Amino acid sequence: MVVPFAAGGASDTVARIVAEKLATQLGWKRILIDNRPGAGGNIGTDAGAKAPADGYTILFSTSGPLAVNKSLYSSLPYDPERDFEPISLLATLPNVLVVNPQIPATTTPEFIKYVKERPGEIPYSSIGNGSSQHLAGVLFEHVTGTRMRHVPYKAAGQFVVDLMSGDVPVSFQLAANIMSQLRSGKIRAIAVMAKERSKTLPDVPTMAEQGVQGLESAAWFALLAPRGTPQPIIDLLHREVVKTLADPEVQARLIEIGADPTSSTPAELKSLIASETVKWRDLIREMNIKAD
Repeated sequence: MVVPFAAGGASDTVARIVAEKLATQLGWKRILIDNRPGAGGNIGTDAGAKAPADGYTILFSTSGPLAVNKSLYSSLPYDPERDFEPISLLATLPNVLVVNPQIPATTTPEFIKYVKERPGEIPYSSIGNGSSQHLAGVLFEHVTGTRMRHVPYKAAGQFVVDLMSGDVPVSFQLAANIMSQLRSGKIRAIAVMAKERSKTLPDVPTMAEQGVQGLESAAWFALLAPRGTPQPIIDLLHREVVKTLADPEVQARLIEIGADPTSSTPAELKSLIASETVKWRDLIREMNIKAD
């Protein structure tokens, strides 16, 4: 299983949880994880595209390399919509609007009012230009008519420190990156950017519940095979992935790290890639966002 990100991160953790159970489902001793980080996930995703189409090499990839990067980068060595056979969605990680407790707002409308009274003054963090978190912030500004100041970081550890200290008191974050800080009360969650509440944060309302529509942003993880992989192999892998994600232990492990387990049909995954590509393409072009 090619994973286009470094070992130890949220993507790698989700991949290993799924791979461990999937290997058991298939009657194999194990599935090897091949981490190929670099270029926002493009290097590993390209390696997955060019692997033999025999079912023995599959790709674990995410919304960035499969939908967002097509607009962030001037060119890609692969085509997300043509070079793969979709198998299934695996999990979603909705972005969450979180703040340092020094921010007085506790609801989305209160936060919008707070920011509008301070145009361009409030900094928010992400893990880099074009990241899911950055685009969540841009989408928030675009929909609500607010203006903040983006502060990109290269690693999650530093922005968490600054979020807790209040130096950069706002972030749009994947729950997996800030779960312990939320549980300890060192930061506060205002709203989840999803259609439904997250299984990981069931007590945190969505922005739609708070009266603000059109603010949905999530990282998602999916399993694909190289183009040309025989349909019987795709059918087999899809069937076993669905069983894997239905396993209570797998679900509990994914939820514990901040991911909502979610399977799909290959057709549904293909449609998701297409719709997400268009959604973020339009925003990236309109706001003139470039990759680091």
